[in-house]
Amino acid sequence: MQKVKDIMTQDIITVTPDMEIVAAAKILMDNHINGAPVVDEEGTLVGILCRDDLISQQKKLPLPSFFIVLDGLIPLTSTKHLEKEMAKIAATTVAQAMTPDPITVSPDTLIEEVASIMVDRKIHTIPVQDEDGCLVGIVGKEDILRTLIPRK
Repeated sequence: MQKVKDIMTQDIITVTPDMEIVAAAKILMDNHINGAPVVDEEGTLVGILCRDDLISQQKKLPLPSFFIVLDGLIPLTSTKHLEKEMAKIAATTVAQAMTPDPITVSPDTLIEEVASIMVDRKIHTIPVQDEDGCLVGIVGKEDILRTLIPRK
C-alpha cells in the first residue's frame, strides 16, 4: 500500500502570514498550485492558503437572513459566520485570508486515508508534517490522481 511519502511533493512552496494577498495569488498562479502552507519566521506551520480562500474575495457580501417574531428580528445565520465571511472578503494579507490550523498528515499516512480526508472535508491540499511537527511535504488531489495512472 502506498503512503503519503511515496507521492508527496518535497519541494514546498510556502507563503508568510504578512504577505500581501496579490503576491500570494501570483505565487499560486505562477507555480500552478492549488494551495501553499503558511509558515511563520521560524518555519512553523500556522495555516494554509488555497485558491478557494482567494476566490472568497470575489464573493458578494452575504446579507443575513432574519425571521421576524413579535416585532423582533432573529438572525438565521450566526453573526460569527457573517463576520468570518466579511473578513475573508476584505482580506489584504495572507493571515486574514488563510485557513488557520490546517489538517495535516504524516509521511506514513496511507493514500486511501488522505483521499478520504480530501473528499469528506472538501480539501484540495494537505501539508505533511513529520513526528516532530516539521513541514516535510505537501500532498494534493493531483498527487492522488497520479497514482491511478499506470507507470511505464
